[in-house]
Amino acid sequence: MKTFEELYYEVLVRTLKDKNTSFLSKLEKYDTKHLDCLLHPKKHPLVWETGACNCGDDKPCVRVCPFHAIHPDETGELKISEEDCVGCELCVQECRARKLTASKDIIPAIQKIRSHEGLVYALIAPAYLGQFDSAVSPGKLRNALKAVGFDGMIEVSLFADILTLKEALEFEKNINTETDYQLTSCCCPMWIAMIRKLYADLVPHVPPAVSPMIAAGRAVKHLHPDAVTVFIGPCLAKKAEAKEKDVADAIDYVLTFQEIQDVFNILEIDPASMEESEKDHSSRAGRIYAYAGGVSEAVKATVERIAPDRAISVKTEAANGVKACKEMIERINAGDIKANFFEGMGCVGGCVGGPKALIPHEEGKNHVRIYGADARYDTPIDNPYVIEMLQRLGLSTIEDLLEKSDIFTRTF
Repeated sequence: MKTFEELYYEVLVRTLKDKNTSFLSKLEKYDTKHLDCLLHPKKHPLVWETGACNCGDDKPCVRVCPFHAIHPDETGELKISEEDCVGCELCVQECRARKLTASKDIIPAIQKIRSHEGLVYALIAPAYLGQFDSAVSPGKLRNALKAVGFDGMIEVSLFADILTLKEALEFEKNINTETDYQLTSCCCPMWIAMIRKLYADLVPHVPPAVSPMIAAGRAVKHLHPDAVTVFIGPCLAKKAEAKEKDVADAIDYVLTFQEIQDVFNILEIDPASMEESEKDHSSRAGRIYAYAGGVSEAVKATVERIAPDRAISVKTEAANGVKACKEMIERINAGDIKANFFEGMGCVGGCVGGPKALIPHEEGKNHVRIYGADARYDTPIDNPYVIEMLQRLGLSTIEDLLEKSDIFTRTF
């Protein structure tokens, strides 16, 4: 019987190049459970076991999971709890036998892209700069994705702008004494899962805001109710976030950079050789979300822009990587608080260090930093596209983000 990776590649190739799916009935030489995972990934957990575990009693995958989501059953087969797994992918990285793999949604997503009669949008994460070659500009990537079958590409950094503004307004409203503090709710689902599952007492310090991914998906569906939304990023945890019941209305499919790179390879699409199609909608604040400390930097700059004479200024502390995030939270719980705005990113380096990033996180950070420096606007309050988007969504003032923003609000 052939391997899971061979099955994945064969089914993806055939899905991209065949006009029908009759070939699926001829795949007897493959494991039927693996095939079902590829065709119906939403039925399965975020991590798949592709072979029997041979690690004996010492199972590093079990030891490293901060959410206790993986454990062997009475037969020794590893079980992943769909409810508890948040997609940190530490178990996959620690599996010595290489018998665990992250879920792949690309095959049903491609089938939907090809069959859907309405609009299909690619929502690209801010970390994408440099991932598909340093020569790939946003405009070139937009045309490469159109060659795959998408009707358009939307930079999620525009919605990172909007969430930056919302968090800045929350800070301005709620942080009024030297002992008040705010934990960012933007961006990282692993950070939010850690607070909600392991440190629930801190939830009141998390402002009621969705992530930029959810904001982008909801906005598209508000403007185009029949549209299909496909988020593309470096993160497995986004697949878990998209399934959460209170935000499951936003994103239809979550794909990783690696999944899209596989499609480019099979279809022989070279994004670097595509024609330019530049559209510049985000400010520096929204673009720098992709690296550790970027959210803090963006919110701080925006608070200073909207309330320059504020008595209590933004004092930030940021942590990246699960270990560092837990250490920062432990210090908060112990009363060792020297900041009033705390940012956590589950991956070392931030989103640019996500498990499905295609380049080293320092290189990714450099690309994002340059892209941020090239922005025409420093903060979202200066960005006319933010105001235009809010108005199109029925919000007449920025203050409406606190009072009337169902699209951008989430109760934790």
